[in-house]
Amino acid sequence: MMRALTFVVGLVVLVALAGAGGVGYVFWHYGRDLPDYRQLETYTPDVMTRIYAGDGRLVTEYAIEKRVFVPYNAIPKVVVNAFISAEDQRFFEHPGVDVMGVIRAGLTNVKYAGSGRRPVGASTITQQVAKNFLLTNEVSFARKIKEAILAMRIEQAFTKEHILELYLNEIYLGRGSYGVAAAAMNYFDKSLDELTVAEVAYLAALPKAPNNYNPARYPEAAVARRNWVIGRMAEDGHVTGLDAERAAAEPLTVATRAETEFLDHSKYFSEDVRRDIVNRYGEKALYKGGLAVRTTLEPSLQELATRAMRDGLVDYDRRHGWRGPLARIELDQSWGIRLRDVQVAAGFDDGWQRAVVLKVEAQAATIGFVGGKRGTIPFEQMRWARPHLPNQDVGPAPKSVADVLKPGDVIAVQALEKGKDVYALRQIPAVDGAMVAMDPHTGRVLAMVGGFSHDRSEFNRATQAMRQPGSAFKPFVYLTALENGYKPTDLILDAPFVLEVPGQAKWKPQNYSGEFYGPTTLRVGVEKSRNLMTVRLADAVGMSKVVATARRFGIADRMLPVLSMSLGAGETTVLQLTTAYAMLVNGGKRITPTLVDRIQDRDGKTIYRHDARPCDGCNGVFWTGEAVPELSDTRAQIADPISAYQVVHILEGVIERGTGRSIAQIGKPLAGKTGTSNDSVDTWFVGFSPDLVVGVFVGFDEPKSLGKHETGSSAAAPIFKAFMEKALKDKPGTPFRIPPGTRLIRVNHDTGQRAEVGDRNVILEAFRPGEAPGSARTVTGSGAPVETPVDSGVPNAGGLY
Repeated sequence: MMRALTFVVGLVVLVALAGAGGVGYVFWHYGRDLPDYRQLETYTPDVMTRIYAGDGRLVTEYAIEKRVFVPYNAIPKVVVNAFISAEDQRFFEHPGVDVMGVIRAGLTNVKYAGSGRRPVGASTITQQVAKNFLLTNEVSFARKIKEAILAMRIEQAFTKEHILELYLNEIYLGRGSYGVAAAAMNYFDKSLDELTVAEVAYLAALPKAPNNYNPARYPEAAVARRNWVIGRMAEDGHVTGLDAERAAAEPLTVATRAETEFLDHSKYFSEDVRRDIVNRYGEKALYKGGLAVRTTLEPSLQELATRAMRDGLVDYDRRHGWRGPLARIELDQSWGIRLRDVQVAAGFDDGWQRAVVLKVEAQAATIGFVGGKRGTIPFEQMRWARPHLPNQDVGPAPKSVADVLKPGDVIAVQALEKGKDVYALRQIPAVDGAMVAMDPHTGRVLAMVGGFSHDRSEFNRATQAMRQPGSAFKPFVYLTALENGYKPTDLILDAPFVLEVPGQAKWKPQNYSGEFYGPTTLRVGVEKSRNLMTVRLADAVGMSKVVATARRFGIADRMLPVLSMSLGAGETTVLQLTTAYAMLVNGGKRITPTLVDRIQDRDGKTIYRHDARPCDGCNGVFWTGEAVPELSDTRAQIADPISAYQVVHILEGVIERGTGRSIAQIGKPLAGKTGTSNDSVDTWFVGFSPDLVVGVFVGFDEPKSLGKHETGSSAAAPIFKAFMEKALKDKPGTPFRIPPGTRLIRVNHDTGQRAEVGDRNVILEAFRPGEAPGSARTVTGSGAPVETPVDSGVPNAGGLY
C-alpha cells in the first residue's frame, strides 16, 4: 500500500514538474524576441496637428487618427469604472492575465461548442494594451501566448493607472474615434465630464465590435449592449440600482458633432504651411505629432484679399465675353433631377448657384433650381455677355435675353438680394491670378490667394507659378543706377535702341505707346514705365550689376545678364517679387518671407520661432508696467537706405502721376509699379504703404495674351486698389519714413532742375548728402554717360543723340 502511494505521489510530482517544464518552455520559446514593452513608458499617441491664424482662430487640422489625449487623472471615474465593468472586472486584482476568467471562458466555449456561437474571449485590458501597442491582430494561439507574456511583463513594469491611460486613449470606438475623448465628441458632442451614465455605458459597450452596435443600423443591439454594461456597473457597485434603472430607461440618442469651424478662404495658405512643416519635420510629425502651429495669417486681410481677387478676375472675365452655358439638359418633368446630376466644373464663388433656363422672354429669363424653386434673371444682369471671340475679343452687345440664353442652358447665377428671387448671370473666370500681402518689416505673410478657387485648382500661383514681371522689375534697374552714382534728376535718352544679336534678328524694344520722348528724367522713366529709357540705363550701368541686385533681393537666382532682363523678361513668383518690394520700403533691410510665426510640440515646447532675436529676461517675466525690452535689429542691410528711399519716393510718383494713377483715389500714402509682359501675357501690380506691401498677378495658367489693351493698370491694379481701400480704411495716413541724411529739394518735375519762381509742376526730390539738382548726367546709349551743364538747353541739347 505504501509503495502504491509513493508511486502515485511520485507520478503526480513528475507530471507537475513536466507540466511546469512545459509551461516554462512555452514561456521561454514565445518570450524570445518580443517587442520591448518598456517603450510604453514614454507613450506618445498619434495626435492631430492644428494650424492657427495670427489671432488664434483655427485654420485647419491634419491627422490620420483624430485623437484627443487625456491623462488618467483627467478621466472621470465613471468612465474608468464603465470600461472595467465591461471589459475586465478583476482588472485591479489580476497580474495581467485573469486565470479565473480564462477558465470560465474555456468552460463556456466547451459548453456551446458546435452551436455556431462566437467563442467567448478572456483578454484583460492589459492584454488588449499588449495587442494594440506591441502585436498584430493575427488570430492564432501563438499570438495569445505572446499577448499573455507581454501583459504580465507590463503589469510588473507599470502601474494600473498608467495601463488604463494607455488603453483609454488608444482604443478604437468607431466613427473615426480613437480614444474615449474623441468618442465622446463624435457620438454625443460632449466632453468626457459631461457624459451621463447611459452615455458612458454605451461607449464602454463598443470596444469588442463598434460597427455591430451602431445605433443607426442596429438600435436594438446597441441599447441591449449598453444596458448590459449598465447592469455590470450596478453589480460591481459603481452605480446604484436606481441610477442603473434610470440609465437603462434613457433613449440612446447619438448627436451629430458640431462641425469644427475653420477659417474660410485659407486653403492656399494652409497648404503652403503644410508643405513647410513636412519639409522641416516630415509627414509623421505633421499627421501624428500634435504640433501647434501659429501662423502669420491675418483673417480679416485674408478675407479682403480673396474678395478683391475674385471680383477682379470676374471683372476681367466679363470684359472678354460670354463663353456659353456650363451644360445643356432636356426640359421635361425630370429637369430637377437632370440639373442635380449635371457634372459642372468646380470653382463657384460664394453665393453662386446652379440653375437651368426654363423660359426666355425679351427682357427676362425664368430659371429653375434643384428642388423646384424658380427665379428670374433680368436682361440688365446679362448685358455684359457679349459673345467671346478668339484672342480675347468680343462680339456685338446682346439686344435681348435670347442673344445670351436658351431654354435648357445650365448656368451659374447669384441672388441680387437675399430673400428675393431675382438673380444675376455669372461665369467662372477662365483667367486666374494670385495675391500676397506682407508686413515689410518682418516678412510675415498676412494674406495669400493662390487662385480664383482652391476647389478648381490647388496650384498656388503665389508661390509656385514662375511668371515674367515685366515692368514691375524696373525699380530694381533704377535702384542699381542710384546706388552707382545716378540721381533721380539725371536724364536718359528715350529714343530707338537697336541691339545686334549674332545669329538672330535685331532686338528693337519699344515703349508701350510706340512713341519716343527724348531725354527724360530718371524719375519720369519709372513713372511712365518707359522701356527704351530702362534698357539704355541698364546698358550704361551694366547688366551684371542689375543681375546682382536681383539676386540680393531674392527676385531670381539664375537671371542672365542680357538687356531684355531689364524689362522683366526673367521669371519670378508673386511671393518673391512682393518680398523684394518689401525690402525697398523697409529701407533696404533683408527679410525672409514666412507663413509661420511659431511651432510648438505636443508638450507646448517651442521648437521653431521666426523671430529668433535674443531677448534676455523675456521668458517667465510677470509684467508690472516696467519698460518693454528693446530688441536689436539683426536684419542685414542689403541696399543703401537713401537709394532705397529714392526708389520708394519715385514709386509714389507712379501713383500720383504715372501708370498707377487710379490708385491715388484711396487717399493714403502709397507707392507701386505696374508690370506687363510682352503681348500682355502676364500683368502685375506690386505696391505698398509704409507698413503693408501687396503683390498682384493676373494671367492664364497656359500663358497667352490677356487681350488688346490689357495691362497691369487694367487687370492687376484694380485688385490692388480694391484690397488697399478696405485694408487701410481705418489706418492713419502714415508717411513713408525718410532715412537720416536724405536731402529733399524742390525741383521741376519735368526737367529735374531746381524749381524756380513760377514753375507749376514742382515736387520734392530726394538726394544724397552733397548731391543737388545741379549738373545733369545724361545717358544716350552704350558707353559712359555725358555730363550736361544745367544751362545747355536739355532736353534738346545737341550731340546727345
